[in-house]
Amino acid sequence: MTKESTSKDFSKQKRIKIHQPDANKADRFNPSNSIYVRAVTGLWTTVRRRIGWATMSFFLILPWLPWGDRQAVWFNLGEQKFHIFSLTIWPQDLTLLAALFTIAAFGLFFVTTYLGRVWCGYTCPQTVWTFIFIWFEEKFEGARNKRIKLDQMPWSFNKLWRKTAKHTSWVLVSLLTAMTFVSYFVPSREVYIDVFTLNADLSIYFWVVFFTLATYGNAGWMREIMCIHMCPYARFQAAMFDKNTYIVGYDAKRGETRGPRSRKANPVEMGLGDCIDCDLCVQVCPTGIDIRNGLQYECINCGACIDACDTTMERMGYDKGLISYTTENKLENIKETIVRPKLVGYGVALTVMILVFVYASATIAPVRMDVIRDRNALYRITNDGLVENTYTLKLLNKTEQAQEYQLSMTGLDNYQWTGPTDVSIQAGEVLTLPVSIAVDPGALERTVTKINLIVVANIDGKPVSIKQESRFFGD
Repeated sequence: MTKESTSKDFSKQKRIKIHQPDANKADRFNPSNSIYVRAVTGLWTTVRRRIGWATMSFFLILPWLPWGDRQAVWFNLGEQKFHIFSLTIWPQDLTLLAALFTIAAFGLFFVTTYLGRVWCGYTCPQTVWTFIFIWFEEKFEGARNKRIKLDQMPWSFNKLWRKTAKHTSWVLVSLLTAMTFVSYFVPSREVYIDVFTLNADLSIYFWVVFFTLATYGNAGWMREIMCIHMCPYARFQAAMFDKNTYIVGYDAKRGETRGPRSRKANPVEMGLGDCIDCDLCVQVCPTGIDIRNGLQYECINCGACIDACDTTMERMGYDKGLISYTTENKLENIKETIVRPKLVGYGVALTVMILVFVYASATIAPVRMDVIRDRNALYRITNDGLVENTYTLKLLNKTEQAQEYQLSMTGLDNYQWTGPTDVSIQAGEVLTLPVSIAVDPGALERTVTKINLIVVANIDGKPVSIKQESRFFGD
């Protein structure tokens, strides 16, 4: 008895376009194409996965770390304070943030000049989250060929539950990402409790929904489009590359001419190189390029094609490294140069900025004083015949506790101080103090005298003193 086949004919069904970029085209943007990334194992895939999971774990855990009575990292926009562990950055200290951004920029330039786009391939959030989404995709829809087949199938219960499970996992990861991101600006415990008890402010709901949709769209749907067309880094990286920059490169001298063959075949007798034209390097690439066409701006240096090719070479009994992290000079058998002007320049700039930031953050004053002169009159003569100048002092306590401060002045002898000299200021409070300074006109040697207003405090057992220069006007 012949058993009737239950297999289905997919030949007449709608075909899914598989993304195969044309190296001769300047613009490869075609959102209707789909890249089905093939799973691969190997050294660089393992490294990338471990760095990716570490990056995501760091991002998720950081807002939950306590630091005193607050979380360790908290960008408090309401009070205009950025808390980064023991460092608190006020609006008056935004130069520190500028220094941090400059350090990040020069750090990226330095690493890119030396190692290429390893930031993109290993630690960029777009790449990390994309591979996490692909991991869920593989769990629910299967390997690459199964996913292609599933998309070609008509809708059925099997397809529906797999697609639903995949997109549900994407949404949950996106929601967790959005909640965590918002937790950097609103205390994390408040975010989770208020959102799920429907007591959160509308602005919090807006940003949670916004970043959920953004993560879902970027990592689930846009993927390589973000890397190739929307991220400016892919465009201006060429300004940092040189022939000694490490790239993912294909050794054409060894690999060409390409062609399939059996494991026992002699490629030399067949006139072939080591490349067996299996296309695995294309199938594992998250941006869908063929690295054998040479260096392309779409390459994010993730190393997936290296692992795929090394696996094939090992199976064929050939030496590994047909595709590898290399340099253009090395591929052309030219001696590599590690120390070069561009790399040294970025390294020096990076070192200088790190030293500046360390010094500035270590010497940042825990109190700030602004002195504003009375704009209505330069000076006035009191009933006692003294010359009097009036000032407004604004004192900011930048510490986490209430502090006691003492006020004084230098630059004049035998002066009279009208106003408080000992004040208490709560944590984060700005205290405005009007003070007047009077002196005998005979004691003035000139019409404009430079003075220094001084505030002194004892903070955490250490004496702190700052001074602000001003002018005293007289006859």
